[in-house]
Amino acid sequence: MSNGADLERGGIGRWLLRDLPYAAMLALAVGGIVLTSFRGQATYYYWMALAPLYALIVVISGWRRLDTGAGHMRLVVTQALHWLAFVGAMWLMFLPEVRGVVNDNATSLSLLILLALGTFVAGVHAAVWRISAVGVFLALAVPAIAWIQESAILLLVGALLVLVVAAFFWWMGRRESRL
Repeated sequence: MSNGADLERGGIGRWLLRDLPYAAMLALAVGGIVLTSFRGQATYYYWMALAPLYALIVVISGWRRLDTGAGHMRLVVTQALHWLAFVGAMWLMFLPEVRGVVNDNATSLSLLILLALGTFVAGVHAAVWRISAVGVFLALAVPAIAWIQESAILLLVGALLVLVVAAFFWWMGRRESRL
């Protein structure tokens, strides 16, 4: 019985080590969305730091699939150029001229779309299907996050409306009790 438990723990541990970088990529992207939605321009450095971290995860994931020094060098150069272009696109999103016409919610969704595309393409170039899968998941998350951002305002308005109605009835009850 303990052999089965040890094997199962080894399987879970192995799975966590294998897939933890990809889960971290998803968690960091969601964290960026939350930060950008609430902090706006202040998240510039977060997004700029995210690209090299993603590049590092892609290079490490693709490294073991290659067996030559030339392949490793091509992977590193390709990913460096790829993520440098991504950083350039993010930088454009944070320019004052762009920020003047784009609100924080639109910026966060645009950055997520860029990140989804960049991650998918990086996975294709590195031949790491899990990286591409992270990109697809991020792309599929864009409409869901947009709905949540829009619904959050609707839910807030609904809660405020309930509070106003409750306050009105409370006030009316107090007023009638005095009469």
